[in-house]
Amino acid sequence: MSHQTESGWDFAPVYGPDKLEGFDPAEKLGQPGEYPYTRGVYPTMYTQRPWTMRQYAGFGTAAESNQRYHQLIDAGTMGLSVAFDLPTQMGYDSDAEIAHGEVGKVGVAIDSIDDMRVLFDRIPLDQVSTSMTINAPGSVLLLLYQLVAEEQGVEGAKLTGTIQNDVLKEYIARGTYIYPPKESLRLISDIFAYCKTELPRWNTISISGYHMAEAGATPAQEIAFTLADGIEYVRAAVASGLDVDEFAPRLSFFFVSRTTLLEEVAKFRAARRIWAQVMRDEFNAKNPKSLMLRFHTQTAGVQLTAQQPEVNLVRVAVQGLAAVLGGTQSLHTNSYDEAIALPTEKAARLALRTQQVLAYETDITATVDPFAGSYVVESLTDEVEAAARELMAKVEDFGGAVAAIEQGFQKQEIERSAYRIAQQIDSAERVVVGLNKFKVAEEEPYEPLRVNPAIEAQQVERLARLRAERDQAAVDKALTELRQAARGTDNCLYPMKDALKARATVGEVCDALREVWGIYIPADTF
Repeated sequence: MSHQTESGWDFAPVYGPDKLEGFDPAEKLGQPGEYPYTRGVYPTMYTQRPWTMRQYAGFGTAAESNQRYHQLIDAGTMGLSVAFDLPTQMGYDSDAEIAHGEVGKVGVAIDSIDDMRVLFDRIPLDQVSTSMTINAPGSVLLLLYQLVAEEQGVEGAKLTGTIQNDVLKEYIARGTYIYPPKESLRLISDIFAYCKTELPRWNTISISGYHMAEAGATPAQEIAFTLADGIEYVRAAVASGLDVDEFAPRLSFFFVSRTTLLEEVAKFRAARRIWAQVMRDEFNAKNPKSLMLRFHTQTAGVQLTAQQPEVNLVRVAVQGLAAVLGGTQSLHTNSYDEAIALPTEKAARLALRTQQVLAYETDITATVDPFAGSYVVESLTDEVEAAARELMAKVEDFGGAVAAIEQGFQKQEIERSAYRIAQQIDSAERVVVGLNKFKVAEEEPYEPLRVNPAIEAQQVERLARLRAERDQAAVDKALTELRQAARGTDNCLYPMKDALKARATVGEVCDALREVWGIYIPADTF
């Protein structure tokens, strides 16, 4: 029986010293917390405290999501991860015609500061770390979060968390983009500059390979295209006048963790090594923190099955283990029922308990980087690194990540990989327990969490009330100033914050930028 890695290479039946001929531990590994950071970005890693345990939650109304956040905090998590509904992700209000039927379905609906207040009601924002999965409107949601914190009396310097804010991967694998790439990069550079001054502890971007992996990318493709996007962001920020060491320490990344544990560990190690070298040699970064690839991990939603969903508990445990052995800084474990619907309260609690078992009942936190020197893992790390660097070189041949996106390179490569995987599953060459092997004749009944369809009407009513109560002249003035900043070179976030404080809506702010910058229409849609 032959085995292949996710990236398509043959596994050797036995790995020994011959697989590491010429391997120099001092060059390839170093010490934990030191260049090239293969062994982890911190010297002690989990030996003194575990990773941040996040749970991705958000559905329906802000009040319902707030209730779930309090349940998660009571269960022991202090790392919240917010899911927004599709209209919010696309910068539309709940009463927009295009939003009909999608309000509150895949995440929480946030239309204004009123909703954000409810979302974080009685949650101490100086004590929790909040990750927000928001991209094109990332600046808008970040400013709403800051405004709510200010109302709590929490200054910006005390806020910790992350906005995903990775628009380039939207063009490649996900699709919730708004503006053209050039303007998106301008807005991201404005966010970097704003946070340097106003929110110094905030992670300004989470450069994401997760969605590429969910779309079918191999581990090598995942890190290659993610790091290539990261390079493009750094170039844009430097071109805008920022010093690399002013913003690079606040960059973070977001990867998937699959059930293929050995290759996933190798992937994380290779990604750290490549990024450290790029930041040192291409961008001449001097601050050691600028060289550190810090990342959040989420277990692989695409590998969950609706058939025999309890088996997903096992999958998630293995995926979580791979992320920890790979050196993640924070982790979200999927709920076992997410292949069917939004997770139930019990399923979300079990997902968190999975991380707690890994952290407190196993011995994997007792020592740093337990796989160091493993013949198989070090060999796989070198192979993933070599393949990723080859793909990154191809991206550079196009002229960088944006130029490659415009030519459809990354998307085509991922689609080719996704087709290969689909064929393997259909033929049962790739075993998926409960789906194409070890099936049961009849599935047990399961009652999923359902979103109340009345939510849309409630949000529409809230928006009507907001528009009737607010000072419309103040909103109009702030939106005019935002348009002026967008046409020029001033930082857009300052007038944007004024507009949101005056109770402008998410859709109105995004529409103001749409008027100036336009929207992105892929060439292949014509």
